[in-house]
Amino acid sequence: MSKPLTIFLATLLLVSISRATPPPNILLIFTDDQGINDVGCYGSEIPTPNIDRIAAEGIQFNSFYSASSICTPSRFGLLTGQNPVRSQDQLLGALMFMAEGHADKGIQEKEVTIASVLRDQAGYDTSLIGKWHLGHGDPSLLPLNHGFDTFIGHTGGCIDFFTMTYGIIPDWYNGSQHVSENGYATELITEEAIDYLSGQKERDRPFFLYLAYNAPHFGKGYSPADKKPVNLMQPQAAELKRVASIEDKIRREFAAMTVSLDDGVGKVLAALEEYELENDTLVIFLTDHGGDPTYGGSNLPLRGNKATLFEGGIRVPCVMRWPGKIEAGQKSDSQLWSLDLFPTFCELADIEPDSGLPLDGVSFASLLTGEEQSTQEPRNMLWMTGAHSELERKPWIAYREDNMKYLLSPEEGEFLFDLESDPNEETDLRTKKPEKFQYLKSEAESLIESYRPKTE
Repeated sequence: MSKPLTIFLATLLLVSISRATPPPNILLIFTDDQGINDVGCYGSEIPTPNIDRIAAEGIQFNSFYSASSICTPSRFGLLTGQNPVRSQDQLLGALMFMAEGHADKGIQEKEVTIASVLRDQAGYDTSLIGKWHLGHGDPSLLPLNHGFDTFIGHTGGCIDFFTMTYGIIPDWYNGSQHVSENGYATELITEEAIDYLSGQKERDRPFFLYLAYNAPHFGKGYSPADKKPVNLMQPQAAELKRVASIEDKIRREFAAMTVSLDDGVGKVLAALEEYELENDTLVIFLTDHGGDPTYGGSNLPLRGNKATLFEGGIRVPCVMRWPGKIEAGQKSDSQLWSLDLFPTFCELADIEPDSGLPLDGVSFASLLTGEEQSTQEPRNMLWMTGAHSELERKPWIAYREDNMKYLLSPEEGEFLFDLESDPNEETDLRTKKPEKFQYLKSEAESLIESYRPKTE
């Protein structure tokens, strides 16, 4: 056999093997109100050894952003790959469970989720266990109508960790039906995830498990005296003892809820090993936005918190592991955000989403598999949070182009920051670089106008 023919056949064989490689299982762990300083491997005093293990065995991202600094839009961006400004119902603030006018709002029929695409185009089994927060009134808004084969969890922004109710209103589902549960929400979510994984080994198709913990967000208890829901930190006594060295009471309660969450992550990782799914599964740990110091979260040394668009509100911890594919012990400063996950999952599953779908992220699959060492291309990122009368919040706007960032704060005014030299946003360059300031402001306003759905 001639040498050229041998090389051709070998190449053909490699291509065939590559195409025959099955797509990975995807386990997306998404937590609630957990800031950059609330995870051990990012410098927190709160011990999170299991989350840290994902980083040690894979890659830690140090410049990863959420789609929003508020729960509902962050989830919309994560699941649709679209900027929340594009959402039909303008989901730019948190959907309030009991608020008038919110019962028919949420993710709508034509807004396509990554769960739908993976299920319908790549044959994935899709499941959501935990928090939804993309619609809670009309049944059409529930996860089963948006790409998920199974759903166990709650639909509101928070829940009583011991009764699985919003105050005293039932909000725990199995599929499309309310069910009564008692226990501890973090542990129930973990148990359901382990049960789900136990059934995957014998299946002949990959899975997408969106594991959306409500911890360490505060719980939604009930005040009989006031006859209304109340925000409560709801740690368990055993975990409080484990973080007794933390002096501040609220921070200690937050830490206790966080170590319980980390325990759950460890049990889920153990289940992947037990059911021989570990090597075939891309594990992602990500948080929905920055923490809220009022309830114990921390984003230090970054400026800003949850619901703001300073870095502390939108830059989040993100670590990933995929044995044999992602080299262990990596750290990346590549500028990425949660909108990039949709196209990345599609590339890993070897599918093309509908060409008419306006995705606002880009795939970084080659970075995960080591084909690229970093993503150096300048990125343009737009964030907007809407006015929220119930929470007395006003709109924010932020726009980042490469390392320069324009910011509009309703309380503090407008800013221009150079994030490369000033990552903690301490120096306002608006007066020193007026042309750059005006340019970025104009770009932000133009993008908002172009993204907003056109009314007929």
